[in-house]
Amino acid sequence: MRGPFTSLDRLLLACIAFVLGAALLSYVVDPLQLFRPSRSAFYSDDTRVQNAGLIRSQTFNTVFMGTSLAIHFRQSDIDRVLGVRSLKLAMTGSNSRQQGFVLEQAIDRGARRVIWAMDDFIFVDAADIEADPYLSVDLYHGTAKGIASYLFSAAMAKESLFALLRSVPPLQGPLTRAAPFLPVKFALADVDDIYALPRDFDIAREYNAKRTLAAFAYITSPVRSRFLGEGYGYDAMVRHFERDAVGLITRHPDVTFDIYFPPYSILQFVAMRDASPETLKIVTDLTALMAQRLTQLPNVRLHDFRAIKAVTHDLDNYGDVIHHSPVVDAMVLKWLASGEHRVDPKQPTASLDELKAQVEAYRVER
Repeated sequence: MRGPFTSLDRLLLACIAFVLGAALLSYVVDPLQLFRPSRSAFYSDDTRVQNAGLIRSQTFNTVFMGTSLAIHFRQSDIDRVLGVRSLKLAMTGSNSRQQGFVLEQAIDRGARRVIWAMDDFIFVDAADIEADPYLSVDLYHGTAKGIASYLFSAAMAKESLFALLRSVPPLQGPLTRAAPFLPVKFALADVDDIYALPRDFDIAREYNAKRTLAAFAYITSPVRSRFLGEGYGYDAMVRHFERDAVGLITRHPDVTFDIYFPPYSILQFVAMRDASPETLKIVTDLTALMAQRLTQLPNVRLHDFRAIKAVTHDLDNYGDVIHHSPVVDAMVLKWLASGEHRVDPKQPTASLDELKAQVEAYRVER
């Protein structure tokens, strides 16, 4: 009778040794750099996870936050134009709870300036941050639960093993070149490349009036137009704005917040005008309140880029009705540096009033 039990014991011990070995490998390699910075680190486009490591491993005094409208900025460009040491923490599809939480962690690690691309739709209702299935609070806080989930993750063990193999000199070159095509997340050799477009990217092919108009036709189609207002509710959005934005800002009076309303194409607002006017009213009412509240906070500089007609009416600047090209990214940084289009606290809704007049007058040329 002892034979089967002995084999089972050996199997159990082997499994335990394997799991502990994988955890040790993840600790030593530390692909997220949670425990120590690495000179030969690789980075992932999974920003909700990667940001936890960046905040702990990078040196910065400024953080850059936003959704997919801010995701393609390069840290090197932010540093060069604004004269800062930045850390880009933008997350595609993120909401105000996620953004506020991540910003708080970065501020606690020393950020003294926040550049925040504040989209109106980040304030739609969302899960409480403690229950968010897409962002691990414990990983950011470095709790026992968060560290355990990191060290005992099969995915992280795989990434660690690949990183270990990539550190072997004969394999380094071939595996680094092959990484973007393999089922691994940590494939970027430079933090500046996280979610940035390749430097040889064909901008004109992906950002042009034809694509923008096609996107406009798609979202205003009668079978899809109801989605324009999905998640929009004025009272809930105001609550989220007060809690996640104003609450964060007032808790950190020694931090400067450069907040800007991104330059959507005019067609974003025209789509609402034509297909969902109640949504347009929510957006304009909400941003009027946001402008009034933010301009009264002493550590906020608010910038509104939505009524810059030379940019927002040039549909070649967009890949759809909201996502602008890297050419506009450069303009945004220039405007932030110069203070051009900064909202005057004495006239907080002046740019919004100009935008509303443009939307009312605009006619789509198909």
